[in-house]
Amino acid sequence: MNNTIQIGDRRVGDGERVFVIGEIGINHNGSMEIAKKLIDGAALAGCDAVKFQKRTPELCVPKEQRDIVRETPWGKMTYLEYRFLVEFDAVQYAEIDRYCKDRKILWFASCWDEESVEFIERFNPVCHKAASAALTDTSLLKKKQATGKPLILSTGMSTQDEIENAINELGTYNILIAHATSTYPCPPEELNLKMIHTLKAKYPECLIGYSGHETGLAPTWAAVAMGATFVERHITLDRAMWGSDQAASVEIGGLMRLVSNIRDIEKAFGDGVKKLYESELGARKKLRRVREKVAA
Repeated sequence: MNNTIQIGDRRVGDGERVFVIGEIGINHNGSMEIAKKLIDGAALAGCDAVKFQKRTPELCVPKEQRDIVRETPWGKMTYLEYRFLVEFDAVQYAEIDRYCKDRKILWFASCWDEESVEFIERFNPVCHKAASAALTDTSLLKKKQATGKPLILSTGMSTQDEIENAINELGTYNILIAHATSTYPCPPEELNLKMIHTLKAKYPECLIGYSGHETGLAPTWAAVAMGATFVERHITLDRAMWGSDQAASVEIGGLMRLVSNIRDIEKAFGDGVKKLYESELGARKKLRRVREKVAA
C-alpha cells in the first residue's frame, strides 16, 4: 500500500524522502542559547524537523520524587525544582517558533500530560508525538489525536499487545509508528530492527519509522534501508554534557553525516528495473566477454 501523510509542508511516506527528526528533547538544559544552536545544527544538517519535550512538572513528577535532592550543574536542588528549570515557558516557545520559521525547519514536541498538549497547541505544531512512556495513556493519546494533527507513536518499553491496544483505541488514520527500544544508550543486540518489517506487515495503513537511542549511525542507516519512512535521533552539542539523554545523542558533525548518507541511500534505491547505464558503456565495450558460436 502506497501511503503518505502531510506534516507541515512535507509529504511523509512510501516513495517520499525520509523525514528526519532531530530530537532536542531536554538536551538544551533550559538554555535558549543551546536550543538555538541545536536548531541551527539540525537545519545545517538538513533535518526536516526538530522536536522538544514538554511537561507540566507538578503533574508529571511523582509525589515521592518531588523532594529528592539532586546534584545538578546549577547546584543542589529538588527534582521538582530541576524539572521546572528545564521547561521553557510561552515566551520562550514563541521565540523557538519564530527561530525555526527563520531557519525553515519544522518543530513539534512530545507532550507528557494533557495540559502540555493545550500549551503546545497555542503554537500550531505540525504534528504531535507520544513518547514511549505514554503509549498506554489512552486519555493523553486521544487528547493529541483530537487536535487533528498527525500523531507519532513511539513503541519503546512496550509489548506487542500494548501497541495493538493503542492502535485499536486510535485507529490508523494519520498515525505514524516509530519502532524504538527505550535504553539510553541502546546496545546493538537490543535494537531489533526487524520490527520495522513486522510493523509494516501488521499495520500497512500506518507509516512506520525508527526512533534510535544507540551510539553510532549505522543502525539508523540500516533502518532506512529496511523501509523506515521517518527517523528520529536525539541531538546534542556535546555527548559529555550534563543530562540523561546526552550520551545516546548525536553531535552536529555526526548528524550531518547521518542525513547526508540517508539521502545517498535514497538515491541508491533506484526503481528495481534493470537497466544499462550510459556510464557502463565504456566498460561494456572494453570488457564484455561474448562466447563465440562454434560452427556445426
